[in-house]
Amino acid sequence: MTIILSGAPGAPTYPHAVDLDAVQSRFEVLIDELSSHPFSAGALSKALAGGVSEAAAILRAIPIQEGRLLEHGIGIIGDLNPDLVVLTQNLRLPVTKMALELVEKNDPKHFRSLTLDADTGGRKTYTPDLIIVNRKTKLAHVIDVKRSLGSYEVSRINELKSRMLAAALVVPDLLYRDHHRLVAEEVRVVILNAENQRSDFAGGVWPLSDLDHLVEVGGAGKAIGMLRERFHSRIDENWKLARNAFAGPMEERVGRYASADIADANGNEMSDQGPGSIAEVDQPAGRGQIRVGFARIPGAGSG
Repeated sequence: MTIILSGAPGAPTYPHAVDLDAVQSRFEVLIDELSSHPFSAGALSKALAGGVSEAAAILRAIPIQEGRLLEHGIGIIGDLNPDLVVLTQNLRLPVTKMALELVEKNDPKHFRSLTLDADTGGRKTYTPDLIIVNRKTKLAHVIDVKRSLGSYEVSRINELKSRMLAAALVVPDLLYRDHHRLVAEEVRVVILNAENQRSDFAGGVWPLSDLDHLVEVGGAGKAIGMLRERFHSRIDENWKLARNAFAGPMEERVGRYASADIADANGNEMSDQGPGSIAEVDQPAGRGQIRVGFARIPGAGSG
């Protein structure tokens, strides 16, 4: 196994490209599957009627579903390259003390040829979102997808990188043993940041817009960006429907109370002068792990 550090960004041309018209139907099925029940207009309206706690709970589920959306979307794009095998299941990787020490105390050139047994025990594990293997080049990418790294401190990102690199040492053994004798002679790790607001190519943190280089499919990053936008739009549409359905009856009740005549202590009729207001809950912004030898954009040179 070879562990390689990233080089500078590049923009090679790939033999495969995304046909947006061809993948659109698969994207729509995916969006329907991940948004129809938890974020339907009916479910959102019911959550609003249930109070702040229920509304907050359903909104907290959005990042979880978006993470699944990105994973499945990358899988759909990966299918366009016949050389790739995209794995999303049975990916729990052991992170041993020895592996962590190798990563934290040594330059990659001192452990890039090592492969550890996947049966090695240990309490710590790391589960990547995807492992993408190119059967032709025997290159495996261990990928962690983050909706956003905005709230991540540098120390937290570095800890994640170390854990990913240590876990990657067992990937060749795991692939051969548990995934139909897949062979990986080189393993690279990368954190994909969906917000594209923070990147470090040399350190293995890439914007999702550069997905093209990982799957070797032109337009991959743009396609996933479009998928994400459509998912957000679908939820926004359902949110507006739910809000309007919930606000309608409330406004009617407030209107009746506001127009009702109220008698004061002396029996004189008076109107309630306090205007009512209905607070709108805006959908919060979305938010968003890593590798063994950092991913490298093709043609950039090796570390």
